[in-house]
Amino acid sequence: MSVLPSKPKPVTAPDFLSARSRGAKLTILTGYDYTMARLLDEAGVDAILVGDSLGMVIQGHANALPVTLDEIIYHCRCVVRGTARAMVIADLPFMTFQLGPSQALESAGRVVKEGGAHAVKLEGGERTAEAIKAIVRADIPVIGHVGLTPQSVHRFGGFKVQRQVERLLTDAKAVEQAGAFALVVECVPSELAAKITESLSIPTIGIGAGPHCDGQVLVTQDMLGLYGDLRPKFVKRYTEAGLQIREAIEAYCREVREGKFPDAGHSFA
Repeated sequence: MSVLPSKPKPVTAPDFLSARSRGAKLTILTGYDYTMARLLDEAGVDAILVGDSLGMVIQGHANALPVTLDEIIYHCRCVVRGTARAMVIADLPFMTFQLGPSQALESAGRVVKEGGAHAVKLEGGERTAEAIKAIVRADIPVIGHVGLTPQSVHRFGGFKVQRQVERLLTDAKAVEQAGAFALVVECVPSELAAKITESLSIPTIGIGAGPHCDGQVLVTQDMLGLYGDLRPKFVKRYTEAGLQIREAIEAYCREVREGKFPDAGHSFA
């Protein structure tokens, strides 16, 4: 009698909470398509973030503000098809939750129902607490996001490190009290990120926030060297895939032009 291979256990919101109690670090990377989602999932990331960063690294915009809810839903569908274990988290893009709890709940419901996402992430602390509460009451898991919130880029005057200690601590507590199961902390000094982490019972996910958070998230295109427009200090490039891909394409073009491809080994008799 053959035994079917067991399916990997999907990562859930309770798993995030238990990871903190166990001292296990959480890993998150962004993903926007089926092929990359399969690679990320098979490599063992805990969650894939369908981030509004797609506005920059996929669509070529200067920031994330033009991304629409329909676009997030589309990319969620692609990513969900490529995952077996990783949690799929969807960003709520600009102006899909700022009008209040009702709009936030409707937007979150759409990315879960139509996109297949397992959780949603929305920016802001105290000012979005009521929106988080509304979404959580509908049994949709929520991750908060404080510090450098990219949708506030015009107010900040660019992508800048955030250092307002009391403001950030207040925002972090508001997100936790609203019912979020985790909190992204972006571009704050590592000592401040440590204070935020110590003040909460939910896990913190750092991006440019030092080593004291309970997990880390990066834009996949950044850490693979695929996106060269920005080189943030906090990004470690684990490979230069962009250079390798460009060299492969150059070799293809050269061989076609020289009549070396296709050869007999790549043709039908």
